[in-house]
Amino acid sequence: MFLSTCLIVAVLQACLQYAMGINMRREECQLHKFFKPAPLKGGFSMEDYWVWCGSVIKGEDGNYHMFASRWKKTYQFHPGWGIDSEIVRAVSRTPEGPYIFEEVVLPSRSAGYWDGRITHNPVIQKHGDTYVLFYMGSTYPYPDIPQDGSLNFESYQWICSRSNKRIGMATSKSIFGPWKRSDHPLLDVRPGHFDDFFTSNPAPCINPDGSCLLVYKTRSWKKPPYGEYKSGNEMYSGMKLGAAWAPHWSGPYERLTEKPLFEDGGEVEDPFIWRTDTGYAMIAKDFNGIYTGNIGDGVYATSEDGVKWNVRSGPSFTRDILWDDGKVRKMGNMDRPFLLIDENGEATHLFVATNDGTDVDFITMNCAWNACIPLA
Repeated sequence: MFLSTCLIVAVLQACLQYAMGINMRREECQLHKFFKPAPLKGGFSMEDYWVWCGSVIKGEDGNYHMFASRWKKTYQFHPGWGIDSEIVRAVSRTPEGPYIFEEVVLPSRSAGYWDGRITHNPVIQKHGDTYVLFYMGSTYPYPDIPQDGSLNFESYQWICSRSNKRIGMATSKSIFGPWKRSDHPLLDVRPGHFDDFFTSNPAPCINPDGSCLLVYKTRSWKKPPYGEYKSGNEMYSGMKLGAAWAPHWSGPYERLTEKPLFEDGGEVEDPFIWRTDTGYAMIAKDFNGIYTGNIGDGVYATSEDGVKWNVRSGPSFTRDILWDDGKVRKMGNMDRPFLLIDENGEATHLFVATNDGTDVDFITMNCAWNACIPLA
């Protein structure tokens, strides 16, 4: 059942009065002004895999644990993630890394499960004594595609996997597992609504009382006729963000609005949200450059209730990274931003999924990894 905006605003404001916000200490959240040199040998990479979607937490052992997506380089980066991605865990003694691979956390399982073929977009949080891993999963009923370059955007596996993307959750009492996976999605699609194609890219914010605001990415199916099939863009809308809320992070989740969070022509993805003293804040990827003026730069937005968002002018971060060898490089991408928050509520490090390409097209690249940028 759709919850009224007035009721949701009241509930969220009550939660925020109870919760202590994160102290960014950075006006307008222009994070790029506070970047320290990023360690070239830091972050997390694997020689034979594309690595993406880094999310980090300090474990009960005192080490830092990164949950990330990886898929074999024998598939092209895109759409290879959509048929081969799996969530793994890597560990480091320091936030900067380098992170060393430890295990596959959420491997593929029977195609009959909603997340039977791939797991992707991990976001790790902890509430009480429970580690909560939000992620996107998908499945498809077709045979594996040979690792011979034949995968393309017209492959049945990719088309089916993309439309079956759903947000789910796994939990554990230990950072080392075992992880309990749900047999059903946490957030499904809604036929006839703006989020009827898929749900993905979860951005949760668990409040101290256990309630949770969940921002997510989606698209809408267009109405036929579609015309000649080329890439699928003829059949569905651009990227949209939605918001849902639950009185407890385990669900059930109710949508907060019947409209996307942003409706002014811009497209954003890869949101990351956190509490502030006045509500919530968000950083995300500016997919088409409408908000920041540059495709792929970071958007910064604020909200009192998680529903109405105000996008600040200028980029929160750009695709330029100063590395610890003294050189500034424009990266192919700065996706999946994730802020590491310490025990004092301070944002200390920004993690981004990046690559060595020359453009945002995911083509002119040889390596993709999760980089760590310390913050001043």
